[in-house]
Amino acid sequence: MAVKRAGTVFISSKKTLLGWLIFILSKIGKPFYWLFLGLIYLLTYLFKFLSKTVSWFFRKTKKIRLPHWQWPHLRLKFKLPKPKIKKIRVKKLKFRLRFPRRKIILLIIILLLVALLGSFSFSIFYGLPNPHQLITRDQAVSTKIYDREGQLLYKIYRNQNRTLVQLKELPLPLIQATIAVEDAEFYHHRGFSWKAIFRAALKNLEGDKLYGGSTITQQLVKNALLTPERTWRRKIKEIVLSLLVESKFSKDEILQMYFNEVGYGGAAYGIEEAAQLYLGKSAQELTLAQAALLAGLPASPTTFSPFGAHPELAKERQEFVLYRMKQEGFITEEQRKKAVEETIRLAPLRTDIKAPHFVMYLKEILAEKYGERMVEEGGLEVKTSLDLSLQEEVEKIVKNEVNSLQKLHITNGAALVTNPQTGEILAMVGSKDYFDETIDGNVNVTLRPRQPGSSIKPVNYAVALQNGFTPATVLSDTPITYQVAGQPPYSPKNYDNKFHGNIPLRIALASSYNVPAVKVLSAFGVDRMIDLGEKMGITTWTDRSRFGLSLTLGGGEVKMTDMAVAYGTLANLGGRVDLNPILEIKNYKG
Repeated sequence: MAVKRAGTVFISSKKTLLGWLIFILSKIGKPFYWLFLGLIYLLTYLFKFLSKTVSWFFRKTKKIRLPHWQWPHLRLKFKLPKPKIKKIRVKKLKFRLRFPRRKIILLIIILLLVALLGSFSFSIFYGLPNPHQLITRDQAVSTKIYDREGQLLYKIYRNQNRTLVQLKELPLPLIQATIAVEDAEFYHHRGFSWKAIFRAALKNLEGDKLYGGSTITQQLVKNALLTPERTWRRKIKEIVLSLLVESKFSKDEILQMYFNEVGYGGAAYGIEEAAQLYLGKSAQELTLAQAALLAGLPASPTTFSPFGAHPELAKERQEFVLYRMKQEGFITEEQRKKAVEETIRLAPLRTDIKAPHFVMYLKEILAEKYGERMVEEGGLEVKTSLDLSLQEEVEKIVKNEVNSLQKLHITNGAALVTNPQTGEILAMVGSKDYFDETIDGNVNVTLRPRQPGSSIKPVNYAVALQNGFTPATVLSDTPITYQVAGQPPYSPKNYDNKFHGNIPLRIALASSYNVPAVKVLSAFGVDRMIDLGEKMGITTWTDRSRFGLSLTLGGGEVKMTDMAVAYGTLANLGGRVDLNPILEIKNYKG
């Protein structure tokens, strides 16, 4: 029988009442007819099963046979003796009712499954958006970030005035790059891919990073039609809607909607806005290298943003996209190498953002906690611990201090101001100028590991104080040489190239003498200093084999944010309080 396609279902005939009913349901355009078809099929099967069961029962049931009774014979003589009664043997009742137990149990199981399927399907399909809402959905609400006094620092929002583009206007390398990194089987599946799901599951089992198995269609549905909640129910809705979208739209239409919908970080929603924001040009003018850079952003715009705290991750992501393009046969090895070597000039990022390093740091925290979409579309209102007036003063101090040290070839600096009792960040300056590309100004130095110099000595002396030393304990500031196998002899010296004899611990620390500090570390061991440092908030001393006696002189890199926690622990007399940049979070509804 010929099969016709009407709406989103396949109908073999409209001559029957059922055929007309299915045709009408398909024209409505809602997904309930899938559930209706399934229930009709199951009910038909159950009716057929029950008919066969009843027929079998009557054919197999045997007739009931009554027992045969034999009455006693009486013999009369001259006297009437007691009658002899012959024992009566009653035949056993040969009647056995054989019920089809297995089939009855199977019937009960099927009925339960039908009930569960019905309730589950209702919970999934009830309120399921219509795929046509891809062009009629509500606008997103921006996330606003404020300082502690309520002054607006930045708005993270969805661009309401997006520029729509046609798929035919986009360069082929951009389309190929997106398909290669997001959904290599896009033109071969019907909305979701079992291969991608299994492949992502295997990768998740192999490593610590989480991989997604969503197709381009699923990403479009997830971003445009569904809420950002992360539940199995939403995932099933995503798959169902993806199937419906695939049945209503062509592959090219879906890909075009994806390019106009997906977020590329910050206010850049849609490929055209992304090209303008990051590169200052139209999406039609993108080169292969630029296309690979932008195609890698949707997976995690905050992490891979070239304007973010870690721009080197954007380069790594671009190289991965080019590698995937070569794997899929879109480009040659020569084209890949040429694109990797191409220098990409980013557009200058000039916005009304205040305290940009702090805002980007906070955005990463929010994205990790709530997800990218909730941060950019959820309408959050975040009251932070930042003091904007203090922030502006600290920015001036850093800039003036760096300028005054230009003769020493110092070009950059950073500062962090916290409240040790509460862990609140009052000011965060990650560089001299966030917008200065010559010094990589967008890199937040307060989050980067740097050698701390003598500022790490209090951690070393804290170990000594924990083990019986006092501020008055006398230390020896005299020459000493340490012999380490496989290394040259180590003879620590003070910054003034002098030795000061026997001095109390407080003087050794206040004067920042190196020799007493090294002797204390040698006495108690490097491991003890690392153990205490980690308890105080230092997170970068993971490879202990790298560190020796120079650790107390700043030989181990630490983050400025970690140092703030460690010094806060000292200020709190041993009580550690982690940094907390957020005072309050609520949604736009209050």
